Amino acid sequence: MATIIQTIVDGYTDLMENQSDPRVKDWFLMSGPFPTIAICLSFVFIVKVLGPKLMENRKPFELKNTLIVYNAIQVIISAWIFKELIHAGWFSTYSFRCEPVDYSNTPHALRVVATCYWYYISKFTEFFDTIFFVMRKKYNQVNKLHVIHHGIMPFSTWFGVKFTPGGHSTFFGLLNTFVHIWMYAYYMLAAFGPQVQKYLWWKKYLTVMQMIQFVLVMLHAFQLLFIDCNYPKAFVWWIGLHAVMFYFLFKDFYNQAYSKKRKSSDSDEGPASAAAAVKNGTTKANGDIHEKNGFTNNEAVRNRGQPTKS
Repeated sequence: MATIIQTIVDGYTDLMENQSDPRVKDWFLMSGPFPTIAICLSFVFIVKVLGPKLMENRKPFELKNTLIVYNAIQVIISAWIFKELIHAGWFSTYSFRCEPVDYSNTPHALRVVATCYWYYISKFTEFFDTIFFVMRKKYNQVNKLHVIHHGIMPFSTWFGVKFTPGGHSTFFGLLNTFVHIWMYAYYMLAAFGPQVQKYLWWKKYLTVMQMIQFVLVMLHAFQLLFIDCNYPKAFVWWIGLHAVMFYFLFKDFYNQAYSKKRKSSDSDEGPASAAAAVKNGTTKANGDIHEKNGFTNNEAVRNRGQPTKS
């Protein structure tokens, strides 16, 4: 048993010390995965256990202005990272078929590494999406998809920064930040209330955009299984399987939030069914399982199939 444990320890030490990118070794949270794992598990505990307990005898917080500012900041962060990844070489010098990681210490390579690191850090800031749900006592929105997605992303991106910060890996971040620009812009506008929300007819297509994103990531990652490319095959599977998992999670949300709602609407019988949807001041929208952090004073509008973030 002692030999097995020592072998595991030696293997882990070799992986962290000799197989990882030395440029990020001394950066905050990058020495090993356990601090990130601890933060992610703490997040899950807070939003599923501690937060609801603290809010048990409190009224929901009204966070309209906070949500407007928060979502505006997320738009700016996403736009900056997207711009930096374009500068890295996408649509110019990068190849969509095979782009090895540049492990040099040139200014350009270091700038790409820094962009990957800040993308990783940004995943922690997105915890506030869920925390705001808890503060507003929107517990039905703190569901499986939402918690899995936000809880796992910092852990997933940590490995990218630690071992492959640049090249082929950054395609996922490029698409993800592009989607986030539109996503958080939608949530910012929705936070102004029903006077603006009535113009946001395109929320359904944000979820479609998310699913397209994961299909493109799958294709981009798994193509390396069939061509010769100086890029770690382990990360081909790591990125590709994440895309597969999130595609089916978001597809399930789409089916429940939109497809089932459409079928239910077809069978509705006018005012009686609409009245039955509202009880004790909350809306029970057919098939709606996930709402983002937009704010409105109209509960019936707010709880109708809001798209979820990716």
